[in-house]
Amino acid sequence: MSTMEVCAPHDVSALRFYWEDMTPGLQFETSSRTVTEADVVSFAALSADYNRVHVDAEYAAGTAWGTRIAHGMLVASIMSGLNTRTVINQLLEPSLVGMLETSFRFPRPTLIGDTIKVSIEVTARRETSNAARGIVEFRRVALNQHGDMVCECLVKMMVSRRPGATPAAQ
Repeated sequence: MSTMEVCAPHDVSALRFYWEDMTPGLQFETSSRTVTEADVVSFAALSADYNRVHVDAEYAAGTAWGTRIAHGMLVASIMSGLNTRTVINQLLEPSLVGMLETSFRFPRPTLIGDTIKVSIEVTARRETSNAARGIVEFRRVALNQHGDMVCECLVKMMVSRRPGATPAAQ
């Protein structure tokens, strides 16, 4: 069966995911993106974070990394952007009520020139006191071109439930 038989192009805009579609264990991956010199310089200017390990090559050469590294929050921002480009996120976006919580861990630095992609997993979901929405928890892991984890991000999002959904039995 061809894709055209499953969903006509004019019907694509009606596709939408809800809380019920985000089942724990669901996994997907983003495309990849290379972190560039321009990214680091632009992020330093935007954030006013001119920490020398990011912007001073001579200083950074004397650090444990031996070279300049990307800002952790730049990597986190790139992860978020890569996530928004996934089909899963685009179908979920109309149902996103808001981000409730995030936490980050950076086990390795991201160097200028590293290429990262993000592996995303739905780790949990729960109902709220409002039957129209629920909470979904995601684990996002950024991997560099060597397969090394450079960032782990845990995210809790409030997501709309499917219209007419009834609370699960307790």
